[in-house]
Amino acid sequence: MSKATAASKALAAAFVVLTGSVIAGIITMVIFYKTEISPMNPTPRPTTPPTTTSLPPVFRLPRDLIPQSYEIFLQPDFYTKIIEVVNVTSPNQTMLFTGNSTVSFHCVQGTRAIYLHSDGLAISEPVVVNKNNSKKVAVSSTKNHEYPSNFLEIQLDEALEQGVTYSLFLAFEGHIRQSPYAMFASKYAEGAPAYEGDQDGERFLVATILEPTYARKVFPCFDEPDLKAVFHVTIVHRSETQALGNAEVKESNGIDDDWKVTYFHPTPKMSTYLFAFVVSEFTSTEPSAPSDRVGIETYARPNATRAGHAQYATDVAAKILQFYESHFEINYQQQKLTQIALPDLRAEAMENWGLVTYKEGRLLYEEGASSPLHKEDIASIIAHELAHQWFGNLVTMKWWNDIWLNEGFATYFSIFAVDQVEPSFQLKEWHIMSNLHRAFEDDALASSHPLSPPLEDVQWPAEIEGMFDSITYFKGAAVLRMLADIVSEGTFTKGIKMYLSDFKYGSADQDDLWGHIQKAVDQDGGRTDVAKVMNTWTKQIGYPVITINTTNGEIYQKHFLFNDTYESNLWWELPIRVMSNAPKSSPIWLRSNNKVQKDEFISKKGEWILANVNCTGYFRVNYNSENWERLLTQLETDPDKIPLMNRGQLVDDAFNLARAELVDVTLALNSTRFLRDERDFLPWKLAAKNLEYFVLMFDRSEVNGPMQAYLRQQVKGLYDFFRNYTDSSTVPENHSLQHTQILAIEVACSNGLPECVEMATGMFANWMASNGTNHIPPILRSVIYCQALAAGGREEWDFAWDKFQSSTDTAERDQLGQALACTKKIWLLNRYLEYTLDPEKIRRMDVGPTISSIARNVAGQALAWNFIRAHWTYVQWDSVMLVDAVTRRFSTPFELTELERFGEDYHLGAATMAVVQAVEQTRVNIQWVSENKDGVLQWFESETAS
Repeated sequence: MSKATAASKALAAAFVVLTGSVIAGIITMVIFYKTEISPMNPTPRPTTPPTTTSLPPVFRLPRDLIPQSYEIFLQPDFYTKIIEVVNVTSPNQTMLFTGNSTVSFHCVQGTRAIYLHSDGLAISEPVVVNKNNSKKVAVSSTKNHEYPSNFLEIQLDEALEQGVTYSLFLAFEGHIRQSPYAMFASKYAEGAPAYEGDQDGERFLVATILEPTYARKVFPCFDEPDLKAVFHVTIVHRSETQALGNAEVKESNGIDDDWKVTYFHPTPKMSTYLFAFVVSEFTSTEPSAPSDRVGIETYARPNATRAGHAQYATDVAAKILQFYESHFEINYQQQKLTQIALPDLRAEAMENWGLVTYKEGRLLYEEGASSPLHKEDIASIIAHELAHQWFGNLVTMKWWNDIWLNEGFATYFSIFAVDQVEPSFQLKEWHIMSNLHRAFEDDALASSHPLSPPLEDVQWPAEIEGMFDSITYFKGAAVLRMLADIVSEGTFTKGIKMYLSDFKYGSADQDDLWGHIQKAVDQDGGRTDVAKVMNTWTKQIGYPVITINTTNGEIYQKHFLFNDTYESNLWWELPIRVMSNAPKSSPIWLRSNNKVQKDEFISKKGEWILANVNCTGYFRVNYNSENWERLLTQLETDPDKIPLMNRGQLVDDAFNLARAELVDVTLALNSTRFLRDERDFLPWKLAAKNLEYFVLMFDRSEVNGPMQAYLRQQVKGLYDFFRNYTDSSTVPENHSLQHTQILAIEVACSNGLPECVEMATGMFANWMASNGTNHIPPILRSVIYCQALAAGGREEWDFAWDKFQSSTDTAERDQLGQALACTKKIWLLNRYLEYTLDPEKIRRMDVGPTISSIARNVAGQALAWNFIRAHWTYVQWDSVMLVDAVTRRFSTPFELTELERFGEDYHLGAATMAVVQAVEQTRVNIQWVSENKDGVLQWFESETAS
């Protein structure tokens, strides 16, 4: 986290003064900073009016005071072990912290009021000091403004002077939270009980996650991303624990038998949301260094590090860091990089500078027990978080409306980092396409938002939270890939290097980015007007569908929306790259929504034209029916003539154009015929993803039987291709083939292919009969567990539940937890839902994912919908995830009415936009099902009959 001041043991002794007691008998401390708290008498009240008066700000802090540094002292008062049990339900645990902070700031405009953020803290002892002359400035009053501003207002008896540096000392107390945000406690099991009263080796740690607006819950601060400062940090913690922070430990000394104090070196200049610390009994791997400058360690539960489960994360992080340093030509800016696997974390991970936190299951790898494919997840998430050390940490967006400059870049570059350091994974194309389609889905709704919305649309904390969505992450990555294709990869990289170099330790907005890419374009002799082109993609919602008529060469664009009743005249600047089974020139620019004619888009007899080669553009493509037929015929006869990414994209475009009613639904279904002979992962995965919409719309209707019959016959060839592996409990060495094998089992078993169901239930039965010896290959366990429980009953479910409860392997617990939601027995699903209310059965951080898994099951969707409404207060921490999961099948007027009533009757908070989008999608589903159900049923019946 942050660093302490240069303190000797004598200074440490001076710290030991009362700041406020957490509980009677606990040592409390306060830091006296000689320059901030002087022995002088308070400055007398002014006899003349101040130079300026400050009105309360609306939602942003005024820029009259700019922070330079913080000196922060924190003492989390908690026990890592429960030693004394007061009664059965109330163990002797303390969930409080005390502290003080001294923030130094420069006055750029005279003012009699200091505004900063504080939320839920008991503030006392404000002291303001003029650092130029060490005189105190008298405080006349303090006031806390409630949510959503959370301002702490400090009124002064005299005005602060322009050009002078001041300091503000505040003592404070706060609560350690039980949910993973701000400063929180996390409970975990560490082996057998170590002492009498220790229940199952239960341990506690304290950690932080402060993004986006939670730093104000830990210490008073200027909690906005562009108000960067240097942090000097001191942590007082239990003697048996270790404190980790953003920077290296400078010194750690014992105070007495119970407490010790750890001082940290100063941090780089950084935003408050990147401040972090962890106090725990965790241990680390041996440091792995990409160079002599940076030591990399990964911390986890001691039994996990002893077993080597954190070693892969350490090793791959070193390779990824080295890749980024070479690619950006800017070194990582600290001497250490610490990763830590936490039992509880709200996000998948958090990029705190120098102390990156991860959910335990996303970081640990157990050889022989974890799926080999889990290494892909570990490498990908580490690559994402380490990209943030440049995009977000070194250069930060000025305000949260441009958070895509953090998340879009991290998503984009993580793909190339993983491909570079783990080339055997061979999944760059799939990750690109997966990101593209996750953005396409939400951006096809009229309730989407621009990648970079106006400042006034992103003000309060709930609005800021809402920006962390698929648009920010995945559309951000997609438009960056498109920009790199437009200006060339080399020019793009040159511009990025200049952008990082010029704004390091500072903040930027997207105009700054465009300016630096433009500088590189101009230097390389390019002619693209970067801002003009890219603002059409970032300042308005959505994306276009390009329609090409190959009989007359006409081409035009239109805003692509699932809701065809929504009127839109938006248009985008875009290049269209084309190929054919005859040579074609490319690319051509489309700069309006008017129809234009291009001779190169006229096809001769038997010729097809394919646009958006390798899917570099963020748009969909539609064709006249003749060109569609030629492309689909090519897929069935010789698919290799079409690039792999486009084979998948043709299916995806066809299905989504059918959802928007721009092509007939039978065209989309015809695009799946080639799958009977397809063996590559990407086309199959995209086809399965798109057919999922049909499953969601029709698995409660008479369409389901013929649809499953069709999918059984299409997937049989793929399933048989892997049958020698599957039946002998082995997997191919190739990662892409491993993914395809899993997909083949999933599609075959879920649609009732007899040999698949028999295989899955047989493997699971053998495990149940083997006294705990599990011969199912780790890579197949997730899909085998799910399909076996779907086909089984109570005996299988209870066995899986017992294994879930007793397993200490995080990956195994995750697989079993998801599989338990696959049962078709409604009473078992209902029992599983009830278990989510008991933290002893389902960890608080797993409640949302568990209910979501149940909602994805057709047998559990209605149960989950009723459950979240009945327990909204308890589950609303995961509200956005849950609203999306439970409403995906909604396609009837009754479900729409229930959803609208839910939006009116419940306090939605961060889920407000999710409900708005769910209402829009439900209306689209109702119309689409009513217009297409009969045709879909007829098509599936015809195909299976033939």
